[in-house]
Amino acid sequence: MSEQSLEVATLGGGCFWCVEAVYERVEGVHNVISGYAGGHLKNPTYKDVSQGDTGHAEVCQIHFDPTIISYEKILDIFWQAHDPTTLNRQGNDRGTQYRSAIYYHNDPQKLAAESALKNAAKLFKDPLTTEVASLDEFYKAEVYHQDYFANNPNAPYCTFIIDPKIKKLQKKGTIWDD
Repeated sequence: MSEQSLEVATLGGGCFWCVEAVYERVEGVHNVISGYAGGHLKNPTYKDVSQGDTGHAEVCQIHFDPTIISYEKILDIFWQAHDPTTLNRQGNDRGTQYRSAIYYHNDPQKLAAESALKNAAKLFKDPLTTEVASLDEFYKAEVYHQDYFANNPNAPYCTFIIDPKIKKLQKKGTIWDD
């Protein structure tokens, strides 16, 4: 499969380490890149984004084969992989950089995201806080953030936050086992 025939979804669901670890276990996903989007600062660093005043969210760009998995299915997994009802927060991670966000790349993705948001609202007791916006610019995060869970499985955040999330989604059949 060539890179030209892959599609890209850009999603923010809290810490990008979690989002990356989930989508790296989805059939049809070829690559997941952690980064930043949705803000005003050009070429932000992790330190910049962590201070919470750049407007950027931690996001992942998910490169997927649309003949194996649809954008709509990518979004179905998104709703299962985080809590879209908590404003600027996922668990203990707090700040605008941890917001729930779908950054669409084109009109079909915009329509699919708006439809998915409407349908997902029926699945949750509380109102959704997910931002749906056009992707303006994506900035790749520093190298040490890429494949974080795979490279640091024994780090406390991985052990206590990511690993249980992965196990829960594997048990539900949402993502594949390692």
